[in-house]
Order: sequence, then structure tokens, then C-alpha cells
Amino acid sequence: MNNLFVYCEIEDGCVADVSLELLTKGRSLANTLGCKMEAIAIGHDLDNIAPQVFPYGVDTLHIFDDARLYPYTSQPHTAILVKLFKEEKPQIALMGASSIGRDLGPRVSSAAGSGLTADCTSLEIGDHEEKKIGKVYHNLLYQIRPAFGGNIVATIVNPECRPQMATVREGVMKKEIYDADYKGEIKKHNVADYVSDSDFVVTVIDRQMEKSKVNIKSSPIIVAGGYGVGSKENFQMLYDLASVIGGEVGASRAAVDAGFCEHDRQIGQTGVTVRPKLYIACGISGQIQHIAGMQESSIIISINNDPNAPINSIADYVINGTVEDIIPKMIKYYKKNTK
Repeated sequence: MNNLFVYCEIEDGCVADVSLELLTKGRSLANTLGCKMEAIAIGHDLDNIAPQVFPYGVDTLHIFDDARLYPYTSQPHTAILVKLFKEEKPQIALMGASSIGRDLGPRVSSAAGSGLTADCTSLEIGDHEEKKIGKVYHNLLYQIRPAFGGNIVATIVNPECRPQMATVREGVMKKEIYDADYKGEIKKHNVADYVSDSDFVVTVIDRQMEKSKVNIKSSPIIVAGGYGVGSKENFQMLYDLASVIGGEVGASRAAVDAGFCEHDRQIGQTGVTVRPKLYIACGISGQIQHIAGMQESSIIISINNDPNAPINSIADYVINGTVEDIIPKMIKYYKKNTK
């Protein structure tokens, strides 16, 4: 009762990274609240899920195993979560802001009448005072995300309705094992008690999945370009630099929208979140949506002809100048010093 729940996405018997990241954050939040963390696994052949999630500090693993539950379809997964939440009454429920989470989260929150904050960049526990009625709420979930086009960072709270629900995109939270020997309880539920036959009216006949050909999330070095790069042709300089230093190329949303770079390489609130050892930002102004996707980089170098660009405030090193002038020099001197 009143514990913290994390919905785990499962593909081919493996728990998705975004779910493991949420388990890491969930364990921290649960420790602050002094409650337990519980995980939910819905699918088929789930015997290998427990050893994957228990090291992240899961106290209870709820398993719903049925061949009809994999691959994911909306109605049965929604029915299970809605009834489980009515029974267990969690105070917080978290899930990934993936294609599944974006479909499932609103359905569950609507049925529960609880509300949902999507694409959070941070989750914290704190108090809230409702001055109009003179009431103070303790230990609420602060659901933090950019709002109004990224012009502000909004902290959203849900004082009355439960569970407090939020989705978080992959890469936003760190994934860290809590205790390799941590052991929780496994609860195997009878699926028929939660899902009716009519919930399985949709059947997946054929399923085609194509993984992204670009994997910038795991690259230790990223050379990212913004609208200030100027053109698709100029972006080639970023590829040249990345090739020389062993990195990958990323882009801001403005650069992608302008057609300078493909969407797979977009970094930020509406792209991927990265934590490279070195992040070279070229012609990027540094709007909050972009910063949300790369601010955890170990070292940030900003190349910008605007000395007052917002990204300069979080950069470790700032190079004032144009991309056309700076990048060729970086390539030249790197090649010279590595001979």
C-alpha cells in the first residue's frame, strides 16, 4: 500500500534500459519516502526478469505472464495496471516516455483520474503549500520538465489524486545497480483476474522492428551542430571532425528542422539524452530543451560566434568564432598532434 511502482518494458525477455533507469531513480525516491519500490512485468516467458530487476532495489516484482500479453497491445496492459493500482494504491507510478509509455500512461492515468506529467527531466520529493486553502502537503513528487516552448522549467505537483504519475525518456536518469545481492519478493498474478477475453480483441499478426542505425547515446565523444552551423554542407565539417577524433555527430532540433541533419541524431528534450565524456557544441544557442539532453556531459566545449549564447554558461570551455573558421583548425591540429 502506498508504495512506488515502476512499469517495466520488456522486449525479447530483456528489461528496457529506460525501465532500469527508472528503477534506479525509483529506489532513491522510495528511500527518501521510506516506502518500498515495486516493479511490474507484463508479457510472456518472464522467468528471467527477477534477476534483472532485483539488483536495482526492487522489493516486490508483480508478474503477469500470458502468451497473449506479448507483444504489447494497449487494452490488456491498461486493464492490468488499472486494476492493480486500485488494489495496491501506489502513491507514485513511473514509466518510460517511449512509444509504449506514451500510449499506456495516459490510458491508465485517465482511468484512475490521477493526471500525468510526460517527459520529465527530473523527479524529486518535496513539500507544497496551497496558500488559498492554507494547507501544506508533505512528500509530494516534484515532476519537473521544460514548459512553454522551453522558456521555463515547470515543477508540477499532484496534491490530491493518486497515483502521482510521470513518464521519463530513456537516458534522462542514470542506470546504477543498487545492490547486486538484493532480493525481493515475486508475486505471480492470475491474468484472468485482471483481463477479460474482450481485452484481447486486437491481435498482432505481423511485427516489423528496425533499430536505429545511429547510436550516439553510447558514444564517448559527440560533435553536435545547431542552426548556427548554417547549412547541410557545413555539417560535413562536423562529420570530418567526429571521424578524426573518434566521435559521433549529433544535432539540435533547430538543425534537424532545417534539414541539416537526420532526426536520429537529434539531442534534447524531443531527441535522445546523452552523457558523453566530451561534448562539442557547434553553433548551438543552448535552449533549455537541448540542454536537458546533454547537460550531464563530463566536458562541454562551446563553439559559437555569440559570446552571450546560453550554452556558454554551462560550457567548460568557450571558443568564440564561426564554425567555418574553428572546425578546420581543430581537425588540422588534432591530426598534427597525433602523428
